[in-house]
Amino acid sequence: MVGRTLDRSGSTPLWRQLQEALLARLAGGEFVEHFPGELALVEEYDVSRSTVRQALRQLRTDGVIVAERGRQPRVAEVPEIHQPLGALYSLFASVEAAGLSQDSVVRVLDVRADALVAERLGLEGSTPLVYLERLRLAGGEPLAIDRVWLPASVASPLLSADFRHTSLYGELAARTGVRLDAGQEDVHAVMPSAAEVKQLRCPAGTALFAINRLGSSQGRAVEWRQTRVRGDRFALTAEFNAQIGYRFMQK
Repeated sequence: MVGRTLDRSGSTPLWRQLQEALLARLAGGEFVEHFPGELALVEEYDVSRSTVRQALRQLRTDGVIVAERGRQPRVAEVPEIHQPLGALYSLFASVEAAGLSQDSVVRVLDVRADALVAERLGLEGSTPLVYLERLRLAGGEPLAIDRVWLPASVASPLLSADFRHTSLYGELAARTGVRLDAGQEDVHAVMPSAAEVKQLRCPAGTALFAINRLGSSQGRAVEWRQTRVRGDRFALTAEFNAQIGYRFMQK
């Protein structure tokens, strides 16, 4: 067995490095047949059994593996995240409803001007906007790249929020009293760019859902959002009946 090296001089705990290394190998298509046991990982990474157990415990908590007492760990079947059409929803809530842990890597949280987005929100082109960009994780695995703009006059209290483990709509309601009550969005399929493949760790040939949303509160546009979601982990569902069928909206 080829030994693998962890950084023993850095500040990141060995168990966390091991967890991230195993996630990277899973994303790369390893462990299809079986997941290595504790002793195999101890030997392969030259770490203590307690380090391995802590890494596996976190993977189990995140829903990545199933590890029953006395049995070798196995890769968990990843549940598909379903979102009903025609309902105001939060990706945060949809992920948790699927029984997966929800985390985000916050890439950007600042104030900026964007004339095109301001126009969509019915604002002057130079209007300050709060911009939040996150890599959304479900069960420890990349799920979506999420970008959202909101008027700074409404959303400036969000600049001090920690969006690693919380929802935008929850923070917006708690800090500003604003709750989205309507909106319009379009969904279409796109092939990911090279940068998106790298960020989302998409399997080869995987398409993305491109979701653009204009959200409003009491008749006022307060959110423009662009989300790119892995098509192999997300599904949209709809209800219909003989009277109204599906309802399509024209742009």
